Amino acid sequence: MFGARRAKSALDRPINRKFLGFTVSRNGAKLKLADKALDNLKGRVRERARRTRGSTFAAVVAEPGETGLGWKAYFGIAEVLSPLRDLDKWVLCPLRCHLWKQWGRAGYRELPKRGVSVRAAWHPSKSAHGPWRVSQTLALSIVLPLRFFERMGLPSLAPRQEFNSSNRRRRDPFVR
Repeated sequence: MFGARRAKSALDRPINRKFLGFTVSRNGAKLKLADKALDNLKGRVRERARRTRGSTFAAVVAEPGETGLGWKAYFGIAEVLSPLRDLDKWVLCPLRCHLWKQWGRAGYRELPKRGVSVRAAWHPSKSAHGPWRVSQTLALSIVLPLRFFERMGLPSLAPRQEFNSSNRRRRDPFVR
C-alpha cells in the first residue's frame, strides 16, 4: 500500500510533474497540457476515424466532435494555447485521410468538382505517398477546409482569435 503511494508522490519542480493531464510551462509558469493527454486524444481520434468501422462520414466526424467538446470543457483552462491550435490542425488530417480513402481512384475526379484545378488534382492522386501524407496537401486543404468540418459539427479546441485592424495584432476574444 505504501509503495504505490510513494511511486505517485514526489518532490520535484512543477515543470517536471504532471497532474490531472496538466503540467506547468517553463516560461512564466502557465498551465499547459501534458504530452500524454495530447497523445491520448490523438489515439482516440485515430481510432474513431478508422475507415473499417462501417460508418457514414458524418458519423465519423461527429464522434471526434463529441470527444472534442468534452475534452475542450476539461482542458479549456489551459493557458498555453499553441498545443491546442496544433491539435486543431492535426484532427483534420485523419478526417481528410478517411475521405480521401473513401474516394479511392475517383479522388482525381472529386477534386476538380470541388474547385481545384486539374493540375493541382493530379499531384495528390498520382502521389506515391500514402493517404496520410496526401491528406496534408494543399489540394485537400482547399477542398476540405476547417469550415467544411465545422459545418458537420466538429468543434475547434483552441479559442478563436480575432483580428483587430487598429493595432494590427491578434487578440483573444475571451480576454478583455
